Amino acid sequence: MTSVLATGALTLTACGSRSDDKGSGDSSASTGTGGAKTTVVIGVDAPLTGANSATGLGIQYGVQIAVDDANAKNLVPGVTFKVKALDDKAQPATGQQNATAFVQDNSVIASVGPLNSGVATSMQQVFATANMVEISPSNTNPALTQGPKWNTGTEVRPFKTYFRTATTDAKQGGFAADYAANTLKKKSAFVVDDKQTYGAGLAAIFKDKFSGLGGKIAGTDHVNTGDTDYNTLVTKIKSSKADLLYYGGQYDEAELITKQLKAAGVNIPLFGGDGMFSDTYIQTAGPAAEGDLATSVGVPVTTLPAAQTFIQTYKSKGYPGDYGTYGGYSYDAATAIIKGVKAVIDANGGKLPAISDARAKLVDAVQKSDFDGIAGHVSFDQYGDTTNKQLTVYQVKSGKWAPVKSGTYNG
Repeated sequence: MTSVLATGALTLTACGSRSDDKGSGDSSASTGTGGAKTTVVIGVDAPLTGANSATGLGIQYGVQIAVDDANAKNLVPGVTFKVKALDDKAQPATGQQNATAFVQDNSVIASVGPLNSGVATSMQQVFATANMVEISPSNTNPALTQGPKWNTGTEVRPFKTYFRTATTDAKQGGFAADYAANTLKKKSAFVVDDKQTYGAGLAAIFKDKFSGLGGKIAGTDHVNTGDTDYNTLVTKIKSSKADLLYYGGQYDEAELITKQLKAAGVNIPLFGGDGMFSDTYIQTAGPAAEGDLATSVGVPVTTLPAAQTFIQTYKSKGYPGDYGTYGGYSYDAATAIIKGVKAVIDANGGKLPAISDARAKLVDAVQKSDFDGIAGHVSFDQYGDTTNKQLTVYQVKSGKWAPVKSGTYNG
């Protein structure tokens, strides 16, 4: 995934709506600077309401700023880019419906999203059938790019249309385990997940790597998304005498687990992945979050010189959501699409091909991406994975997420 420096989860009255000014997708439309401009739409799929909406909105508006910048700078002469955002509510079935809506809309050339790896599994085939590029700024499950047998050394790319600007849980889970064992010097961990593709996968990787480093797994358990009463789980963790709780899942459940855990007198840190790396986690958990930890992809966006204008724009526009989690990666994903569109047009005599042809050619153009984005260098390997493997461990200190270690994991 799925994760901080902005407001919490807010709803938007027009979430999931789109502009009425729909592009024609007319293959004969000239994109020369002297004629009428062609409208090209970039889809966005993310949870814009309900669970995970803080990070979902950060994705939507990260793309919006990239599109506005491209239009203002006339990055693709003769083309006006627009955004069509659809709310998947963090539900795979809804994500699949949204993917279908995008491919059936002849103005949409590519899509950014989704937030959740579980939703991505329901969308990949839809986009692949239509030869449409899908770039996720947040999916981290390794199987999405390397196939279900990736952990046995059999890495096969399932869909050439799928890319991501976030590194995978194979790196994130190991990075967290290494930090827990070698920096925090934790000896015993209780591991919990939410039974979802992202959470269960991340927890399993942490468990394997932590054990490999000599750590003891004091116990394991599962929760359901939407649960609010964790009394039974807290009792198990307390009895296990673990000195760390590792949680694979989103902030919606993690913020309640840590609050109930501390209320029961179990003062051990909760450590999770990018799915819980959100200001909303701290706001809901309150003082109970102090000392908790999370890994997230990349390095803190606030420390990146190239991202400062993006941050200022996000704040000045008053956009809702957490821009610090995936906003920069969403901006870069949209930029890869925009640059790809320019390459397709340049190779076609200055005109946008018919939509089916344009989509197919864009797949090859995005695969060849090679530029410096606002969140790091953007390029993709043979699996569609980002070549940017940077990760950061954050800890809640004085009510705020503070970076404590950045680096890469090669274990």
